[in-house]
Amino acid sequence: MADAKAGTARSGPLAGMRVVELAHIMAGPVCGLMLGDMGAEIVKVEKIEGGDDTRRSVPPALEGESAAYMMMNRGKRGIALDLKAEDGKAVLRRLLADADVLIENYRGGTMERLGLGYETLRREFPGLIYCALSGFGRTGPYADRAGFDLVAQGMSGLMSITGEGPGRPPMKCGPPVTDITAGILAAMGVLAAYAHKQRTGEGQAVDTSLFEAGITLTYWQSAIAMATGIAPGPMGSAHPLNAPYEAFQTADGWITIGAANQTNWLRLLAALGADDLAADPRFSQNRDRMAHREALAEALAPHFRGATSAEWLARLEAGGVPAGPVLDVDAMHRDPQTLHREMVVEVAHPRVGPMRTLGLPVKFSATPGRVHGPAPLLGEHSRAILSEAGYDAGEIDGLFARGIVRETAG
Repeated sequence: MADAKAGTARSGPLAGMRVVELAHIMAGPVCGLMLGDMGAEIVKVEKIEGGDDTRRSVPPALEGESAAYMMMNRGKRGIALDLKAEDGKAVLRRLLADADVLIENYRGGTMERLGLGYETLRREFPGLIYCALSGFGRTGPYADRAGFDLVAQGMSGLMSITGEGPGRPPMKCGPPVTDITAGILAAMGVLAAYAHKQRTGEGQAVDTSLFEAGITLTYWQSAIAMATGIAPGPMGSAHPLNAPYEAFQTADGWITIGAANQTNWLRLLAALGADDLAADPRFSQNRDRMAHREALAEALAPHFRGATSAEWLARLEAGGVPAGPVLDVDAMHRDPQTLHREMVVEVAHPRVGPMRTLGLPVKFSATPGRVHGPAPLLGEHSRAILSEAGYDAGEIDGLFARGIVRETAG
């Protein structure tokens, strides 16, 4: 298991980028997490009372710290700051003076009411990249609506194509895919804006949303609907364009089969010893198999139930057929490929001690990124961050005395 220790120098292709994160819950923190793992320094600004709401997303908790919060915010440094106070806003401006990026995912209008909206900040900091994440984007008829992953999944079409099949209740994807995807899209947008800033010195606004993230995930189904005028429905684990491409039950579990082209279809038949299906005109070409997809699944199912998952996977691998086990999340954490790719790493938390978290999913040959440490306690680095921003000891003590900042010791 790879080791990521706090307090060491930042590494990765974004080393030197400075990010101030005003984000909470998930989409914004995912953006900060991605940038931080690639080397950017992330200063997470949280409200004085309670901090990021994810701190209360329990159970589970470890030593009183939310497991969800620690996952979304590892590798960041934290300051607890009262942004409703003028002195608190002055602190934020001091932090932005040498920042490249601001990330925020407050409800529309919140930053403007605080006097910290993009149009205000761009005049003070023309090189600032202002990244706003929201439910529906900062423009349009839904701009002022609150956004949540469940709502975005429903409105983007995702819930209409997820589930076992027609006639069943709408179902959301298991993970909060619009939150996570919006965070990744925001990080992509920040990187594009950063490239522009490197050329010109100019910052700009980056605006994306959960709604747009959900729409982005419908590429295949949108292509079908645009071409036919018919909206696709849920298909369980099957694919809307290729067959067989779905999960099958074995003697002791489930495996997935990706025989998504003619070559792999013929390889699958050879592995199954099912020459009779090769001669069946219903299954001759992919167009035929899609037209008779349910009959195809019924014809294949008895073969898979005749052996264990391990037996089938060995046979399919030997035959060159793409296939894999259906793992639960805990089993995925132990999988040798997961561990080899350093997708589970260990950090040392000031309260919890050694603990596992997920790693960086993008590998770089020349400038490798990594998880740079644990999530901060609420305001854990307030004094250090203020000192780095140019405040002297007396000024820092005064900010603490007036309740403008807070610090939690480990």
